[in-house]
Amino acid sequence: MPSRKKPSVRTRVLAGGAALAVVGAGVVGTVAAGAADSTAATPATPAAPVAARGSELTRSTHLTLDAATKAARAAVEAAEKDGRQVSVAVVDRNGNPLVTLRGDGAGPQSYDSAERKAFTAVSWNAPTSELARRLAQAPNLKDIPGTLFLAGGTPVTAEGAPVAGIGVAGAPSGDLDERYAQAGAAVLGR
Repeated sequence: MPSRKKPSVRTRVLAGGAALAVVGAGVVGTVAAGAADSTAATPATPAAPVAARGSELTRSTHLTLDAATKAARAAVEAAEKDGRQVSVAVVDRNGNPLVTLRGDGAGPQSYDSAERKAFTAVSWNAPTSELARRLAQAPNLKDIPGTLFLAGGTPVTAEGAPVAGIGVAGAPSGDLDERYAQAGAAVLGR
């Protein structure tokens, strides 16, 4: 049996390198072929945005920041004339706060209460004193997050639809809070 000569280290390295090159070329070729197939299915340019037709849209009216500020100031001033310290919040049609003022000396709880009363008034398009009376027939209404069914909130409307809510809190009674909220609403449209 003839003895075989063991290949040199140099030969083994060259042979191994060539084998790796062949395997690597096969992998790269397969990946490149797969990439070419996937790019063929993808459009060259991104799709244009789809535009909705006018009949598929609705529009809503919102109170301006200047109008909201004017209403909030009028409500605070009405309370101050009576010697009351209140907080006033004006929210937009979606219940998002536009302006919130905490009058000098108003209690810390009044800030949040004013926002919740304004949110409640615009959500139901009704004064919160009226909504508080509805609780007798539907007590679960009070469980809706963000609402407060106490007098002191009034809606602001345009063409019969709610566009904002004004909430006042901090006076000794809800009737006073609501009177100040209505004073704020009354300055709009003048």
